[in-house]
Amino acid sequence: MDVSPLRRSRDLRCLVAGQLLSTAGGSLTTVAVPFQVYLLTRASLDVGLVSLATVLPLIAGALLGGSLADAADRRKILLCAQSLTLLCSAGLAVNADTGAALWPLFALPAMAAGFAAATESGLSAILPNLARRSEVAAVNTMFQALFQIGGVAGPAVAGLLLAGAGVRFVYWMDAATMAAAIAATFLMGPQVPQVQQVPQAGAHQRPGLRSIVDGFSYLRGRPVIQGAYLIDINATVFGMPRAVFPALALTVFGGGARTLGFLYAAPAAGALLGAVTAGWIPRIRRQGRAVIAAVLVWGAAIACFGLVPWLLAALALLAVAGCADVISAVLRGTIIQLGVPDELRGRMMGMQMAAVAGAPRIGDAESGAVAAAFTPLASVVSGGLACIAGALILARLLPAFRRQTSPATTQTPPRQQKALNRTRNTTIPPGRPAPGSET
Repeated sequence: MDVSPLRRSRDLRCLVAGQLLSTAGGSLTTVAVPFQVYLLTRASLDVGLVSLATVLPLIAGALLGGSLADAADRRKILLCAQSLTLLCSAGLAVNADTGAALWPLFALPAMAAGFAAATESGLSAILPNLARRSEVAAVNTMFQALFQIGGVAGPAVAGLLLAGAGVRFVYWMDAATMAAAIAATFLMGPQVPQVQQVPQAGAHQRPGLRSIVDGFSYLRGRPVIQGAYLIDINATVFGMPRAVFPALALTVFGGGARTLGFLYAAPAAGALLGAVTAGWIPRIRRQGRAVIAAVLVWGAAIACFGLVPWLLAALALLAVAGCADVISAVLRGTIIQLGVPDELRGRMMGMQMAAVAGAPRIGDAESGAVAAAFTPLASVVSGGLACIAGALILARLLPAFRRQTSPATTQTPPRQQKALNRTRNTTIPPGRPAPGSET
């Protein structure tokens, strides 16, 4: 994995530190909330409904956050959204301390999801401005690795903490990590959107509904960006069986909270392995086909996961699915970030965030409902097969996405490219962008 962009950007280093801390803490709560709900209700459907309750706030937060990110200092947006997320984590801890009522487990995660989505929209819009155009895929890979480190450590540690220290301690740990992430964001410099001399269509700068509508209008006639959104929605609605993990941990695999932690951590472990060995991903030229292939692997691994009764085999299949997912995520993010101008990037990444984080919540409700109607294993297998079918249909309907190639990939060997970059850095006068770095 290429980490050279970190040496050139202090702000990027701050983002890395903050994202690692907040992801680790948030992963604790991701396990604690459904586990607490299942203990209170003993119903997978309720677990799915808790996740479903976060969908509308999450989508609203992502879209509004993207609109704000195209009109204001993105650093300030991150600080505000992170502070509100911290208050939600503290509220969950207080609820656990005072008797564990059910309604706060619906309300507070929903609010936190909206604030977290606004954070991610602003963060994703910042990234391309902190690296060269040819390094955007490498930076996305780096952040996927950071996200998966938190995704592996968080659920695994959460399972142990839930079994030992209890749910209250988990929530307070989440609040503490978010406070540290806020401190890291505070150390960054201003991150004001860069506006072209000739604004793009839909680049309405004033935040609000009109700005969001302008962002959607930008998607018209751009099937490549549409495909990047739709194929991920397909994968996560049908192939993300998280809502049945508590039932599987307690009834199929055994082990209770410890097993649940490993089930949540396994996809992130595979994704982490894929990310830290992913120096080759930025060199992929046929990006559209690579995304489609990765989603097909994801769906096949999930379907097979529902067919095996052995925990180690199940964890291995979830890890394969996670590895495929990180490849898809890096390429999809790069396609969107390099395909839109900076003054629209916040809204486009807000839509991406709404799809990435909103669709799995719908998937939780879907898998929980199928599990309630049939069995948890039937829910898993049918979801994986539906994911495969959906990916093939989208590949057929969106040929432009299928044929998408990398605009940043060249045939220049890596060593020659590094030498060329050093030459550009020493010959371009200060204050002017290097060739190929325009937004």
